[in-house]
Amino acid sequence: MASLATIRSNCRKVLCIGRNYADHVKELNNQRPKQPFFFLKPPSSILLPDEGPVLRPKGVNLHFEIELGLVIGKTIRDLDENDEGWQNAIEQYLLTIDMTGRNVQEEAKKKGLPWSIAKGFDTFLPVAGPISKSTITDPHNIEIYLKVNGETKQEDNTELMLFRIPRQLSDISKTMTLEKGDIVLTGTPKGVGTVVSGDVMECGIRVGGKELEEAKMRVEIKDRDGPYEYAQT
Repeated sequence: MASLATIRSNCRKVLCIGRNYADHVKELNNQRPKQPFFFLKPPSSILLPDEGPVLRPKGVNLHFEIELGLVIGKTIRDLDENDEGWQNAIEQYLLTIDMTGRNVQEEAKKKGLPWSIAKGFDTFLPVAGPISKSTITDPHNIEIYLKVNGETKQEDNTELMLFRIPRQLSDISKTMTLEKGDIVLTGTPKGVGTVVSGDVMECGIRVGGKELEEAKMRVEIKDRDGPYEYAQT
């Protein structure tokens, strides 16, 4: 399998499925989607396990969102969601945390602006893995969880996805070509919340109740130095 460093260097785009767990839709008072929708994070936001903490920009209400990630293994265009070979498009899996500047995102939603800043800061995509397809034979039946300072915040089974992975890949590939090395994040379950400097996130995957060592992740939060400070647009 490719290393995480290679996965990052080969990634041209990160595509994130939004509002794909019903209870998460409710907790943010969002409208349940009638079809999958997605947004982009830049590959520069990827944070490898040995690269230090997630950095919280000044004035940003920083939220965590645990997600199963897919590494795309071949070019996909106009995939039929009923194509039983959809798993052949996936090279391997990742565990990811889609870090979000929630107040930045909320302002963008109110004003009809893009979400790019809210999702795209450096360090805003910690990843763990890679995880082989032989280890995760059914990506719709694994448990993903995230703890903050030892307290469980998110813990749900991927069987709760509103739109399953074939539908996600189908809808994405009908609008933009998925290329080898791209990463798809499949949505986050309920329990998202705020983290601040000094907090420690720990997360992982369980398959059949068994913890996957390669999916374990521990990430600290620190305040970011530099000139950026959130201000309303």
